[in-house]
Amino acid sequence: MFEFPKTSVYLLRYVTINILIFLYLLWVILQQWIRTGDAPMNKSEKRTKLVEKIETHLRLTARNLVKFDTIQETLDFTVESFQLEFSWDFVAIVLREDDILYPKVWKGGSPHFADSFPIHLSECSPEILEEGWDIRKEESSLNCKFYKLMKNERISTWFTVPLKDDGISYGFCIIGFHNFVPLISEVEQIFVEFGKDVAVAMQLAKEKEFEKRKLSSIRWVNENVTPGSSMEELVQKVLELSCQGTMAEDASIYLFDESENCFYLQSPLIGSPKLEENIRVIGENELSTYFPFFEKSGGFQLSVPLVVNLKTVGMIHLANKAMGAFTVGDLELLKFLSNHVAALFENARLYLNEIHLKQRLQKIMGYQQELVKETLYGEDFDVITDTLSGLLSCSIILFDRFFRYISIHLENEDEYSLPDIYSLIEKEKAKIGKEKRGIWLGDFKKDSTAIGFWPVIGSGELLGYLAIITNKNAVDEVTNLTIGHALNVYAIQFIKQKLIIETKEQVKDSYITKLFEEKIEDKAKIVEYATLMNIDLYRPHRIAALKLEEESLLSHSNLIEREAEKASEWDHMKEQLYLKYKEIIVTKRDDMMILMIPVEREKDLASSYWGELYQYLREQPIFKKLSLTIYMGVGGATDKLEDYYYAYKQAMHAYNVSRNGFPKNGLAIFDELGSYSLLNNLKDPALADLFLKKYLAPLMEYAKGSGADLMNTLRAYLFNNGNLKNTMDVLFIHRSTLRYRLERIRDILDMDIEDAETRLNLMIAYKLHDLYQSSQL
Repeated sequence: MFEFPKTSVYLLRYVTINILIFLYLLWVILQQWIRTGDAPMNKSEKRTKLVEKIETHLRLTARNLVKFDTIQETLDFTVESFQLEFSWDFVAIVLREDDILYPKVWKGGSPHFADSFPIHLSECSPEILEEGWDIRKEESSLNCKFYKLMKNERISTWFTVPLKDDGISYGFCIIGFHNFVPLISEVEQIFVEFGKDVAVAMQLAKEKEFEKRKLSSIRWVNENVTPGSSMEELVQKVLELSCQGTMAEDASIYLFDESENCFYLQSPLIGSPKLEENIRVIGENELSTYFPFFEKSGGFQLSVPLVVNLKTVGMIHLANKAMGAFTVGDLELLKFLSNHVAALFENARLYLNEIHLKQRLQKIMGYQQELVKETLYGEDFDVITDTLSGLLSCSIILFDRFFRYISIHLENEDEYSLPDIYSLIEKEKAKIGKEKRGIWLGDFKKDSTAIGFWPVIGSGELLGYLAIITNKNAVDEVTNLTIGHALNVYAIQFIKQKLIIETKEQVKDSYITKLFEEKIEDKAKIVEYATLMNIDLYRPHRIAALKLEEESLLSHSNLIEREAEKASEWDHMKEQLYLKYKEIIVTKRDDMMILMIPVEREKDLASSYWGELYQYLREQPIFKKLSLTIYMGVGGATDKLEDYYYAYKQAMHAYNVSRNGFPKNGLAIFDELGSYSLLNNLKDPALADLFLKKYLAPLMEYAKGSGADLMNTLRAYLFNNGNLKNTMDVLFIHRSTLRYRLERIRDILDMDIEDAETRLNLMIAYKLHDLYQSSQL
């Protein structure tokens, strides 16, 4: 009989025992199945069961999410629920802030997971916020920074759940496993819907959180900031609240000065921000040009404006948030805070301005009292100019109406700019003269300094110009008020000095004109007064008489106003003469202006000297503008007091000759009039009248009707030696017209005008007419 080896027996027993154990266990399972009615689940049933479990859990979780008041609580609950229910290896919620990704809540992963953030969206796959279940690890994904991060975290299998609602992406939830786990496609849509629920819950929590922060901010402001708080206290409290609400470590406030167009940094500051003391706004650039993080979240700095009535009054600037970048919530909170406190800043600024304005007005009142006192007791403009310069802290120049400076006070930095000032005045003189309310002339220097001109007007008359060199942007209502008062003070001083000068002129005229009388009385008193006026009457002088005339006064509707203009023209002429001819004496007799100039000034060239003086007056712009004609007659020289009368009479006769158009330039010098000088010495003027009546009376009577042309025609014919061609050229008429007029003249006078004796008598008659009866022309 065959026997098994001993070892084989043991092996057989072992196998038999294991088979019996297996059968027993199978029997137990079958008995259990029979009692409970459950059958073992197949693979499909397990998959379905897991899907139902996940769906139920996500639904319950979504219901509970709306109960939380903050985003942090909402997301913490979401991650904790996943970990407790499923024990997944890695769960994280990554939020999006603008184009930046940062982790908000996570479980699992390495200690260095958070250090890999923030991550810019441009460094990730374009589908990072959209893809969910089916993560395809293609070539386009291999360059994704987030994919590389998952690889470094040794996450073998992972998928994302987009947190998205109404097209707005808040980020995504990521779930991962260290080992390979097959993903169940049926759950993908469930997770997508859950992501929408989480997004809605986040938005609700955000709104609750924001409302809570707003209420807290309002309560804090009401408790800590009062309307009477100083600017420093207000800045401190607002910065503390801003840091408390946004977790910022550095905070500062700029306030905008509209007059300077500049933001000024206010104290105190929180933290140690490296900021500019002032930021000047140039042109119409947007605020983001000067504050790069203006209303821009997602960065490590944040700037929000303080706005009152659509006008920017300041800027709140935060930096270095304790945890990550500034979020949209931080921006909205800071906007809300700025809207709430902007009015407080504006009120504080207005209060400070009110105090400053009161101080300025008190200072101005003190200065104005000094200015008024100066107009009463002072005799010059320098004290007024110095006082005004000290009040406005700028350079002041006072000009007369011809832009000659009278008084000047320059600040140190403007001393070297005086030539530029005169150059600018010369260039813009016409523009300045047209303005009646003041004018600013551009940027006078490289900075914003400009020069302003205001006319000084008194009694409706232009007296001078006030020039102020300052920053025109700093000129406010108080400054304009001060300038207006200063203009009145200057006008009073001008009028005061003008009255003094006019009084002196009247006294001078009353004495000087006595020299032109045939019999001089009180010679000693006249000489004494002339000596006081520094006039040497025994020094040889030449006398001239002149007058301004216009074609007709009929064009002037207001004759009183025209007389005032004529007085102004006289003053202008006197000023021009005094300006150029230092030793000239100007006085007035009746409606004539009388000039006295030392004979040695002529330098033996009387004709050229007086011709130059006459031309100088004719070229004055005011005479051209008003279409005025100057007629001047120059008399003889004086050796003693009695000669002044004869020199004056000679000047008047020369004036009559110039007035009648011979010579035609409007200037006649008695010593050069030839026969006029002889005729002037007629002792009996009645003889001149008889001579005129005999030779010219018929033609003069005819001229009163329509024969003025015949008077001029005969004069031109005689003084051109009977030359028809020269006479035609002078009168600008045709030969036949001239012949007709000459025939008419022969008929009216009943004389032979070709006779030499008759011609001589007619020429003498014309010269007597010029000397004695010019008014009849």
